[in-house]
Amino acid sequence: MAAQFGRRLRRGATSGAVVAAAVAALAASQAPGMTPPPADNASGDQSIGTGDSTTPPEDSATGQSPYYTDLPPLNTPNKPGTSVDLPIVTGPAEAGIPATVLAAYKRAEQSIRSSDPGCHLPWQLLAGIGKVESGQARGGRVDANGTTSSPILGPVLNGVGFANISDTDDGAFDGDSTHDRAVGPMQFIPSTWATWGQDANGDGRKDPNNIYDAAQAAGLYLCANNRDLAVKADLDRAILSYNRSTEYLHTVLSWFEYYKRGTHQVPDGTGVLPVDRSDNSPGGTTPTQTTPASPSPSPSTPPATAKPKPKPSNPSTSPTTPPPTPPASVRVVRIKDAGTGTLTATAGGVFAGRPTVAAVDSAGKPVAGISVRFEIIGTTGANFGGVAKSVTLTTGSTGKVVTPLLRAGEELGAFTVRATVVGRSMAPVEFRATVTARQADTLVRGDAKELTATTGERFADRVLVKATLDGAAASSVALTATMVDSAQDSQAATKGPYFKDANGDPLRTLTGLKTDENGLLTLPDIYADGEAGTFLLRLTTPGGGSLIVELKVTAPAPEPTPSPTTSPDASPNPTPSSTS
Repeated sequence: MAAQFGRRLRRGATSGAVVAAAVAALAASQAPGMTPPPADNASGDQSIGTGDSTTPPEDSATGQSPYYTDLPPLNTPNKPGTSVDLPIVTGPAEAGIPATVLAAYKRAEQSIRSSDPGCHLPWQLLAGIGKVESGQARGGRVDANGTTSSPILGPVLNGVGFANISDTDDGAFDGDSTHDRAVGPMQFIPSTWATWGQDANGDGRKDPNNIYDAAQAAGLYLCANNRDLAVKADLDRAILSYNRSTEYLHTVLSWFEYYKRGTHQVPDGTGVLPVDRSDNSPGGTTPTQTTPASPSPSPSTPPATAKPKPKPSNPSTSPTTPPPTPPASVRVVRIKDAGTGTLTATAGGVFAGRPTVAAVDSAGKPVAGISVRFEIIGTTGANFGGVAKSVTLTTGSTGKVVTPLLRAGEELGAFTVRATVVGRSMAPVEFRATVTARQADTLVRGDAKELTATTGERFADRVLVKATLDGAAASSVALTATMVDSAQDSQAATKGPYFKDANGDPLRTLTGLKTDENGLLTLPDIYADGEAGTFLLRLTTPGGGSLIVELKVTAPAPEPTPSPTTSPDASPNPTPSSTS
C-alpha cells in the first residue's frame, strides 16, 4: 500500500499544521497550480470532541460529528499533466470507488448542473466528502437501489465528548428519541436532513441511508448561498459549512484533488476502508449504538423540523461562513392547483381558464423561483399560445405560475395538462381539459327559393343554410341533414328525397357538414325518388339550432291525348246541287 501521512491525525493547531503541510506536499507532487489551504490556524481549531465547547456551530450538516482523517497516498492515480477525463480501469486501491457509490456521485453532479449550472459542482467533491464521512458508504456496502446494508450512524450527540444536540426526529432516522446522531453515507444530522433530504432514486422516500438520496442532498447543500464551487473561496466555504473544522477542510480537499487526478470503479463492498477517525476511535466503521426500526419515515410522515441550536460558547474557535440557505428547488415540497377551475373550450377557441399551480414548502408557504413544466398529454390539437405543446415557467413571489392562453384544436374530446417541477421527483398536478364542438343557436335559409323536383329527377336548386350564434355568423359549425317523415320525427325516412353517397346509392342522413367562415353551408344535390308529395328535411347543430326545409316533389305532367282525324281521301260533304 502506498505511503500515508502519519497513523492518526489529531485536531488542534499542531495537527492542523501537519495536515496543511501534508496537503501542500500532496499538491506540489500531484496537483500543479493548486493553492493549498492556509497552513496556520490562529484560533487553534479545537473542534468538538477534543476539549472545546460541546455545542456545535449552527448549520453544520453533520453536527460536527467525527470523520475519517486518513489522507490519500503520495503516488497519484496518474501522472501530473494527464487529462482528468481519461477513463482509468485500474490503479491504486485507494483510488477505487464502489460502483453504485460512484454512480450516485455522478448522477448528483449531472442533476445539479442541470438545475443550478452556476454552482459547477464536481462529483469528485462529493467523493471526497463521502470518503471522510463514511469511507464511501463503508466500502460500498449498498444494495442495488443504493441503500446501505445497515444504517450508518454516528455517535450519540449527547455532549459527552461530542456536540449536545437534542432529538429532532423522534428517532425516525437515527433510532434515538433523546439525542440526534449523524446518519447515512454523507452523515447528515436529522434536523439538516429534514430540510435538505432528497428522493434522488425515485422510490418515493427521502432516505439518508440511500447513497443516491444522500449524494443529491449533499450536492445541493454545498451549492447553497449561490456558491460557485469553481471559485476557491466558495469551495472552502462550502466544505466548512459541512463540518466547521480547518482540519476537515484540508482532509476533504486532499481527497478531492486526489480523485480529480483519476479514479476507477470497483465492485460494491470492496472499497478500501479508512482507519483513523477524528475522535480517535479505531476501526473502519462508525459505531452504531441504536438501530432504528425504520431508517426513514414513510413518505406520508415528513421528518420533524430542526430545533433551534444554541450558538457556540466560543465562536472564534470555528471558521466562519454564512449559514446555508436552502435553494428554492430544495425548499419546495409540492405543487398544487391554485384555482384553475373548469377547462372547457369549443373547437378552435380559447379556454376561458388557464392551468395555474402554486409551489409551497413544508409549512405551506409559497416558494418563488421554481421551474414548472406544463405539458399537453393526449391526442389533441390544443396548444399553448397557438404554437407550443409544452412550456417551462418560473413561479413568482406568490409561488404561483400561470400558463399562456390555452387554445383548443379541431379534435373534440378530453386531454390532460400535466404540471411537474423541473429536476425534482414529486407528484405532478394534472388538469382535465375538454374540447367541445362549435355551436350555433339559430339556423335559417340562406335564400327564399322554392325547392321542387319531379319524381325521379334532381332538385333544380340546392339548399343554402346560415348558422348564427347570438346573432353573429357561426363558422365551422357541424351540421346534420336528415330526411324525415314529420317535423317531430328524428328518424330518417325510408322513402322520398335523398342524397347520394360515394357510390351513388341513396342516403337520407348526411353528417360531417360544416359552415364556412361566414356561417354558410350549401348542401349537396338532392334527388327525388318515385314518390310525389311534400317532404321534410331537418337540419340540426350541436348548439341547439334546427331548421325544417320543405321539399316538393311532383309527378310529371301527363302527355296530351291526340284528337280524332278523317280519312285522307274522304271528300267533304258535297253541296247539294240545285235543279232547275
